[in-house]
Amino acid sequence: MANKEILNQEFLKSIESDYIFDNAPINRFSKSKDTDDVSEKLICLKDKIKSIKDCELKKFAKNIVFSDGNPKSQIMIVGEGPGEKEDMIGKPFVGEAGMLLNKMLNAIKIKRENIYITNVVNYRPPNNRKPEFSEIKRYSVFLREHISIINPKILILMGSTAMKALLGQKLKISKERGKWKEIIINQRTFLTILTFHPAYLLRQPDQKKFSWEDLKNMRKKIDELKIKV
Repeated sequence: MANKEILNQEFLKSIESDYIFDNAPINRFSKSKDTDDVSEKLICLKDKIKSIKDCELKKFAKNIVFSDGNPKSQIMIVGEGPGEKEDMIGKPFVGEAGMLLNKMLNAIKIKRENIYITNVVNYRPPNNRKPEFSEIKRYSVFLREHISIINPKILILMGSTAMKALLGQKLKISKERGKWKEIIINQRTFLTILTFHPAYLLRQPDQKKFSWEDLKNMRKKIDELKIKV
């Protein structure tokens, strides 16, 4: 079809979708961030996290897992916490869940290296357990600072841990996913969407169809805001 192309076939097949993306031109100009200032703030934040005292996560982890991607990006993804492979390498989303995330991003024509990725907690929970709420609460202070530094136009929360860190623990991800919300952090408003974590989709592949709806919703908003990805 003219001016159209079928999206990532492997991911679409796994969710039984036949969606076709209209590759319409978008505005390629955006306000740039002060790279030096952002880099300095990120280094300071990373040092703050490294200096945390009496943390069970830190005690058993091999490495801090701080971030990956482009700190100048207008899109920021927040996941849960590092797994075994992430702990070994020191980067988020590099295991099986990371491979699925890459396919999901490719399916809506987003290059992973063009966005910014972090987690709620920066050290691997023992035995890959979910972070406890006390840990989520403790690390959410650093997460909020992290978000303020990156200052994205779109904030994507993946999984219930990210939801609890920024939206509260009374919500249910199954009911709140796919809805655009505005959250206020340090007197700034961030456009936010909640979706399932790739690790959950690996355990529950029947839920991929809902994630695909969320992905299309994200792509639409990215185009509306003329964000370069």
